[in-house]
Formats: sequence, structure tokens, C-alpha cells
Amino acid sequence: MELKPSAPSPVLIRQVESPEDLAAVTKCFHTYTEWLDEDLSHQNYQSELAGLPGKYAPPTGSLLLAIDDESGAALGCVALRPVTLPSSHPKAKQGHRCAEMKRLFVYPEARERQVARKLLLELMRRAKEQGYNEVFLDTLARMQSAIKLYKSEGFLEAEPYNNSPYAGTVYLAKELD
Repeated sequence: MELKPSAPSPVLIRQVESPEDLAAVTKCFHTYTEWLDEDLSHQNYQSELAGLPGKYAPPTGSLLLAIDDESGAALGCVALRPVTLPSSHPKAKQGHRCAEMKRLFVYPEARERQVARKLLLELMRRAKEQGYNEVFLDTLARMQSAIKLYKSEGFLEAEPYNNSPYAGTVYLAKELD
């Protein structure tokens, strides 16, 4: 008799509030940056990490953690913060309230559970609820799975909004209805 694998337990997405959640996000950020293997000093990453939730705190930001609802294990994270576009950016003149999505990461063992999509959708819902008109992000061209996810959820290629030092940085944005 062949046993069918059990279905994975539900995924819960929640705003980071407790010290335990903050520790889980900090670990997730560390794992992400190790996996990324890029120098993030131009983003003041160490200060960001030390000051979490910092710019990602409500009411203008979000710091979300994906949790396995049965085991309580952290599955991934994502963050949202306000962003000011440079005056030369085409969208800066439209008076949009803009946000930037940062640090979307899902642990490898959870990647077949649609965790990244769930985090992205919840982040976009919160961005709209917080009054943002558009969400921007940047990613590396080598992150094809992430780019495919973003585009499948309506993100389009956009003009650069920061001075990324990485060659081939891909800029994406999505207007919120």
C-alpha cells in the first residue's frame, strides 16, 4: 500500500510585533543576505538590521513574516517602506505616494508552498490599505523566479528609482487600483 504525502499545513502571514517574530525576521534577513552573496553596505544594511522594524514599522511600513500554522516555523519574510522618488523620475511629478518592497525571501524548504506569492499579495494589500499609489522594487537579473512571480502579479518594468551599484539591476513597479 502506497501512502500519499500529507498536505502541508496552512501558511499564516502576520505583521511582526513580538520579540520572537522580530528575531525570526532578523534570522530570515541574515539567511537572505548570505544566499544573495552581495555587499549591501550601500543600503546601510547593518543599521537597518540593528534598528528593525525601523522604516518598516506601521503606519507607513510593513514587516511581514510567513509562519507554518501548525509548527510555528518561520517560512519567509518581506518588508515595505515609504520611498521618495528622485525628482527626475517620471512618477515623482505625479504626486504618487510610493512604497518600496524589500527583502522578499522564502526558505528553500518552503518554496513549493506558494509562500512568496502569499507574502507578496498580503504586502500589496497592506500597501493599498496604507494609502500607497504604487509599489516599486529592484532585484537582480539572475533572480528569474522572483521576476516571473512579480510579473505574474502585475509588476511592470520601471525606470530606476535608486542608484543600485549592481550591473543588470531590474526595476519593477505596480500601480495599486
